[in-house]
Amino acid sequence: MSSREAVTVIGLGSMGSTMARTFVAAGHPTTVWNRTPGKADGLGAVPAATAAEAVAASKVVVISQVDYGAMFESLADADLQGRVLFNLSSDSPERLRKATEWVAERGGTLVTGGIMVPPPGIGQPGSYVFYAGSEEAVAAHQPTLEVLGRVDHVGTDPGQAMLYYQAMLNIFWATLISYFYSATLVGNAEQLRPYVATMLTDLAEDGPMGFLRILTTALDTGTHEGGDNNLHMQAVGAEHVVQAFTEAGLDVTVPGAVAALFARADAAGYGADGLSALVDLIRKPN
Repeated sequence: MSSREAVTVIGLGSMGSTMARTFVAAGHPTTVWNRTPGKADGLGAVPAATAAEAVAASKVVVISQVDYGAMFESLADADLQGRVLFNLSSDSPERLRKATEWVAERGGTLVTGGIMVPPPGIGQPGSYVFYAGSEEAVAAHQPTLEVLGRVDHVGTDPGQAMLYYQAMLNIFWATLISYFYSATLVGNAEQLRPYVATMLTDLAEDGPMGFLRILTTALDTGTHEGGDNNLHMQAVGAEHVVQAFTEAGLDVTVPGAVAALFARADAAGYGADGLSALVDLIRKPN
């Protein structure tokens, strides 16, 4: 008999199946269920005939489905009394808050989460998961959760996990899409790559090019010093970037959006301020 905590995994897509396989490899008795049959083959886990049967098999239920609507549908007939559900599916923060109430009404505890690695990274060094909700539930099952990655509890508000998750995805996507645009403009991604890698490293450093630290201080203090790098100058420069893409016959959706934001800030009277002053427009989109 294994001394490890029993776990049920609901949802066996790329994420869920990797989670199940990872729990099995770590010695956790693992029960699985998926809306589409046949996904449990080769995982080494025990397949359940129904979602209700899967939930009954373990006190800890890890969910990885397309959204929270899938959980409502899948677990509609399941007895959640005394169960702790860790839902790592994606959805809106408000939907997560409502889902927490839905689970509580059925006698269970919902902890929301956002896993910050693709499937191959689950359980590997550097993997981590944002969790929100009951701190006690997270602490009680932390050794089990750590099988998937580092446990980062970001607050008791169930929506917080998704706020952090989506904030990080926004940075990830925006950065890589900007790289796609720039590499296409230059015409040689391999030649551009080392310059981009150096810039990204410098941004995170504490030196004079460590703009992430500098701008974080500006955001937290509300002090948006412009000087030689004021928003008016950057608005002009952003228009030049758009012109470069236009002359090259390329799409301008992303650089155009940046230029439009800069221009709006300039027109609103922020021209003499620094880049971080854009946060005022973000807070007041209209």
